[in-house]
Amino acid sequence: MADITDIKSMLYTEKSLSMQESGIMVVQTSSKVTKNQLKQVFKDYFGFTPLRINSLRQEGKVKRFKGKLGQRNSFKKFYVKVPEDAKIPSLSV
Repeated sequence: MADITDIKSMLYTEKSLSMQESGIMVVQTSSKVTKNQLKQVFKDYFGFTPLRINSLRQEGKVKRFKGKLGQRNSFKKFYVKVPEDAKIPSLSV
């Protein structure tokens, strides 16, 4: 069962800000969350059901950290279409 703590953050990039004008929010979560679990989180904590949810898994980049090879964390990204009357308070998780 997913919980509100599985949502890591809302992504605010140039692309995601332009998508918010059409009612699509970009949410970064842990890799184990599914679409149905995220839909249940929105229903329980924010009081509305998303109209549509698309997901993608983003693998961590391989980078050098102080001369040693390392990898950033992988995560899952969800594109959530919210109803027009829905209000989401800022997520400070």
